[in-house]
Amino acid sequence: MKNKILNIAAAIALSLVSATSAQADDKTADGNSIRNVVLVHGAFADGSGWRGVYNDLTARGYNVTIVQNPLTSLADDVAATKRALDRQDGPTVLVGHSWGGTVITEAGTDPKVAALVYVAALAPDAGETTGQLYEGYTTPPEFVLDIHTDGYAFVEPEKFKQGFANDVSDADAAFMRDSQVPINLEAFETKLQNAAWRTKPSWAVYGTEDKAFDPEMLAAMAERINAKVTKVSASHSIFMTQPKVVADTIDQAAKAVSQ
Repeated sequence: MKNKILNIAAAIALSLVSATSAQADDKTADGNSIRNVVLVHGAFADGSGWRGVYNDLTARGYNVTIVQNPLTSLADDVAATKRALDRQDGPTVLVGHSWGGTVITEAGTDPKVAALVYVAALAPDAGETTGQLYEGYTTPPEFVLDIHTDGYAFVEPEKFKQGFANDVSDADAAFMRDSQVPINLEAFETKLQNAAWRTKPSWAVYGTEDKAFDPEMLAAMAERINAKVTKVSASHSIFMTQPKVVADTIDQAAKAVSQ
């Protein structure tokens, strides 16, 4: 009889533990239901620069997809991003670095996109070209382009570290310099059809030591799109050099729109 009572008590205790565990799992799921993130790189780089952010987010349980932009036109880059969005199984945080900000601004009207995160990124309006964003601002002298006769541009090799990656090691900056993906500059003269930030909540994170954009331009873009802003001491390559800060911002966006 005593053993039977002990067995019943043990079974009840096990049931309570299981119920508590299930409730905790449900609470976690409800507290942060958005688990999908799509990362869009900018000009002169490729998706591999997101590796640190990818590692951080996947460790937190996010499903992360990295777009490889061809950088041949705005339409081509938007199409690449939409292909990535089509693969998502639910609400998604769409993230863009630099030129990638223009891409997510156009592509972000996709119904799967719940929030936008601009990482040292451009944010044009509908009917506006990316090039128009530069009007009235002075690009830092460290950032110099090498424009080829076919209209594609690289960052000038001798200026690459100073202008694009001044907080990256010499060895890593040299690799980035020599593995650049050029962009067709005609993309900067293409008018956007959509401005997703007008209807989707936005976050912005950028570095105070960015030498690719005028710092006043970065601040003005973030203010115009009503973004929740995070600033940190970093170069234009903040997407590589400050992965935790960037991942934290993405996580904040996901949690905010999941509530």
